[in-house]
Amino acid sequence: MICNTLPADAFGDHFELSALPLPRPADGYAVQRLDTDTLLDRASGHFLPVRNPELQALFTSFATAHAAATAWVLANCPNHVEHHLAIVPASYDPVLQRHVLIYGVLCGQP
Repeated sequence: MICNTLPADAFGDHFELSALPLPRPADGYAVQRLDTDTLLDRASGHFLPVRNPELQALFTSFATAHAAATAWVLANCPNHVEHHLAIVPASYDPVLQRHVLIYGVLCGQP
């Protein structure tokens, strides 16, 4: 059986940015590879470091971030359960000209 979607919580619990008590405002949702400072680029579909000037990582909704993460997992992970991705709040700093991980680098294991 071919799986073309993943569960709603496959990349963490659904959240609304406006409901989170964040240390700094978030501009959108991003798909982070755990244990790294890389985010899924909307244009290329590849993971790029937050300091990459070509990175376009912000999604306007959790649903669009989930759809992009699902597409990446289905195309790149033989075992869809072991993807090591999370949907996180993120922002873009125009002064530093880079994306900012609000919670920093998330670890894959506690």
